[in-house]
Amino acid sequence: MDKLGKPGSGFARTRIPRPQIVFHSIQPPSHSQVSGICSRSCPCKMSQFPQKRSMEPPLSECMNSRVDSLDSLSMDNFWLEVENIKQSTETEQEECNLADVKTPEEGEAEAEWLQDAGLSDLIGEDTSDNDNIVLLSTLTKTQAAAVQRRLDTYSRSRRKKNKPPVRDVRDIFGVVNSEEMVVGMEESDKDRSQHSVETSDYTQKPDSRGLQDFSCMLRSPGKEEIFCTDIAYSEQAAILLKGSFLRESRRIKDESALTFKIPKGRLGVTRIGDLSPQDMKKIPTLALIELTALCDILGLELKRNKASKQKTKENRLFGVPLSTLLENDQKLIPNTKVPLILQALLSCLEKKGLDTEGILRVSGSQTRIKSLEEKLESDFYTGLFRWDEVRQNDVSGLLKRFIRELPTPLLTAEYLPAFAAVQNIPDLKQRLQALNLLILILPEPNRNTLKALLEFLSKVVAREKKNKMNLWNVSTVIAPNLFMHKGLANKIPEGKEKQLAEGAADVVRMMIHYQDLLWTISSFLVAQVRKLNESTSRRYQFYDKRIKNLLRKIHTDKDKVEKNQAEPSKTVKVQTSLLLKDSLEVHLNNGTKAADVLRQFQKHLSQNGWSIVNKVSLIKRNGAVESLNLLLYEVGGNISEHCLDPDTYLLDLYHINPHAEWIIRQNPSFPRML
Repeated sequence: MDKLGKPGSGFARTRIPRPQIVFHSIQPPSHSQVSGICSRSCPCKMSQFPQKRSMEPPLSECMNSRVDSLDSLSMDNFWLEVENIKQSTETEQEECNLADVKTPEEGEAEAEWLQDAGLSDLIGEDTSDNDNIVLLSTLTKTQAAAVQRRLDTYSRSRRKKNKPPVRDVRDIFGVVNSEEMVVGMEESDKDRSQHSVETSDYTQKPDSRGLQDFSCMLRSPGKEEIFCTDIAYSEQAAILLKGSFLRESRRIKDESALTFKIPKGRLGVTRIGDLSPQDMKKIPTLALIELTALCDILGLELKRNKASKQKTKENRLFGVPLSTLLENDQKLIPNTKVPLILQALLSCLEKKGLDTEGILRVSGSQTRIKSLEEKLESDFYTGLFRWDEVRQNDVSGLLKRFIRELPTPLLTAEYLPAFAAVQNIPDLKQRLQALNLLILILPEPNRNTLKALLEFLSKVVAREKKNKMNLWNVSTVIAPNLFMHKGLANKIPEGKEKQLAEGAADVVRMMIHYQDLLWTISSFLVAQVRKLNESTSRRYQFYDKRIKNLLRKIHTDKDKVEKNQAEPSKTVKVQTSLLLKDSLEVHLNNGTKAADVLRQFQKHLSQNGWSIVNKVSLIKRNGAVESLNLLLYEVGGNISEHCLDPDTYLLDLYHINPHAEWIIRQNPSFPRML
């Protein structure tokens, strides 16, 4: 790892102004300036969370460990990449349609936030309790407080404009302002306790814990820490803020040595891709509300850019929106999740470029890269492009160019400032919590594309001994390509360049290093989806008398189940139409896991004429071959569809969703053998 001295702290205790950065005025520092004060201009828009209040201990002290962790890390690669980008775009500057950033009027940002959070009906002219009460009923205390604050601000802005508020906040929460809401909630602990019990029904049954017990649960001895997902991140932050644990959690001297572990509860771990598209559509709004609540607790202001339409090129590959690329690619290969051109670039680099010294860092010829781009535009879909004739450094240049040329940033124009601002959260675990929520907020094409890129970057880091590219080298090279965009032109305050550059690189480092953790869906969000589905179902079925009677019976049955949580066993049927006509009868006890059912199914197959070969394929006596990569799905009830973790305890799952069907299916990502 290069060592060029200690970077300037740059972390101030006072309110941090939102940086303004100019794209077209790029003045990266010379090598001698890297360890000192950087130039006054930087091409990337790295917006921050301005602080709303000072926190104890002082922020500058809290960030000492962060600064120490970046000691002697070279930023040469970052500024060299900035210079390369400048050279590659000098001839195109006149074509850039730079968006003007306007300061939103009071209440405008809150209105946009409520719309993004799926609560636009609360401020519409024709408001309706029914449209939003279901979502509001699933919120935690801190999440509800975040909604309340924005409704208060929006209502005040309406009054200042001599317009009556479209909705009295008391109609929603029964309080006038945020302070009264907090008091009201503290006075209604009994109701909150009941709400907590209902929510925990969909996760695990946690015992009552004091602050000390909760702190122990979050922090395990040694270098491995528990990353709790059963309790909302904002609720965790609120509890820690009340005690002395927040201060202790920030005094981590060596973050690079920390690892995090998501404890597998009785219901296992849910990863992105395990939920159905119908349920995944509910996750971004819930994640946005939770992210806002977390920032409120930390005293940070969550800001977003206003999306603006950018002029797209009349190309087929470069400068084309991800949604358009995928729409075209899916006509060739159904269910394509990542653009084919990006897959081809990454595949070429993985085959020949992983061992190339300085891959990604050493720039290829800009003339050759431009020529290759033109050839790809004309020959890629015809299959005539010769990948074996392309130099690896030129391919890496094409990869970075593809990312930069997207009409909108890969991290989205709206939330690019939030990604960049994660650096201002002092605690590593809370930075990861914020990143996890931001990734869930991303549109699916952006999230899948980002994951493919990060997986490739991990492979580059794994070959560090041969390619001389460690995690920090890769992060500093990729950061400008993710955080620079010609559609966002603003100026940066003097003296903040180096701090923001280091912060952006550190965010990329975290996304590469902790990507497995970041691509999970927290148990508390899955619990909210279950409750949302259940509440929606009740609402739409309420007026049918026959359905009402059925629901009454369902609730009666559920009450019986809840009264018998210690039920030692249960017999259920698992649908196995994939290979067998009959369903599989499974006897559940407290130790039965999803993996046990799959093993029982394999045994059942062998008894019905199938032979297992190398634990990968099945061969029937007639010679037919099928893959053996099977998964158990939970379908219906309070979830649309859920691919189960092999370590899920099925009796616990049955208790929280007794009306679901369980179906064994082939892994859709596993190649089917014929």
